[in-house]
Amino acid sequence: MNDFKAYLVESDAGGVRAGFTRLTDAQLDAGDVTVRVHHASVNYKDALATSGKGKIIRRFPCIAGIDAVGVVEASDSPRFRAGDSVVVHSHGFGVSHHGGYAERARVPADWVNRIPDGLTPLEAITLGVAGYTAALAVDLMELNGCAPARGPVAVNGATGGVAGVAIDMLARRGYEVVAITSKPAEAQYLRELGAASIVAASELQTGSRPLESARWAAAVDNLGGEPLAGLLRTMNKDAVIASIGNAAGIELHTTVMPFILRGVRLIGVNSDNDTALREHLWQRMATDLRPQHLDRIRRVVPFDRLPSVVDDLIAGRNRGRAVIEIDAGG
Repeated sequence: MNDFKAYLVESDAGGVRAGFTRLTDAQLDAGDVTVRVHHASVNYKDALATSGKGKIIRRFPCIAGIDAVGVVEASDSPRFRAGDSVVVHSHGFGVSHHGGYAERARVPADWVNRIPDGLTPLEAITLGVAGYTAALAVDLMELNGCAPARGPVAVNGATGGVAGVAIDMLARRGYEVVAITSKPAEAQYLRELGAASIVAASELQTGSRPLESARWAAAVDNLGGEPLAGLLRTMNKDAVIASIGNAAGIELHTTVMPFILRGVRLIGVNSDNDTALREHLWQRMATDLRPQHLDRIRRVVPFDRLPSVVDDLIAGRNRGRAVIEIDAGG
């Protein structure tokens, strides 16, 4: 039986550790679809999982990596056949089920989508679960009344992977996007993605009143914690906030005033969705939500350099999306 390279997260009395190893097909988890993995990406959740700095992995040992693209090698599902180019993400992938940081993956068919016309495999993994989450946020915001004519949309944590894709998507849809960042040196990069203006993150963390001057018709919050509280104080009447991340903290200290006096809607975004919604969003990402600057957002890194990418992400030295080349022939 052929073995394959994998980046495995393990735990013992000394704590959580991750490293490269060799596994066999017999050690993969059960599933309907076996994929030869060509690329995976590095998300903040992956960095927390592989560094042990967050309680992300739900069972040990586990191959990390919450998204991947590749080619189907075998399928027991009528939805897929050998040779299909696919993307895999969400549910337990890379958390409670072996994930994308390996040359092979075996998963349930409901975790798999055929890469739609209009996207290359490399573009699909540049989007990955980050792009999918951004697309879901935009989709939910629009279902709740968000439209370009209503006013500017704020995106915080703007240099991150999800945020960068969200800026690009929103700009393509005709929104006036305001990038909120603590990295002023990245202003030109953010403008290249489509941000109309740049706001320092510190501006939204200085108010102490339940409500501040209304500024935004909508927002994509990538940070949680105090940055989200700052957004809530500054939203327009009937504004919508999509809550995506928690890099700044899981606690939210606010008041009910934004909700009952301005009708602000705070929408949670969770990427564990059914097949129909997954297909809808991937089709949107290949059409009206297709980012125009994926080549600016993406950098491709060899598999062996994955640990250094994780270190940079944990230290906040990241910009955009890091794509890991798992199989150089893919």
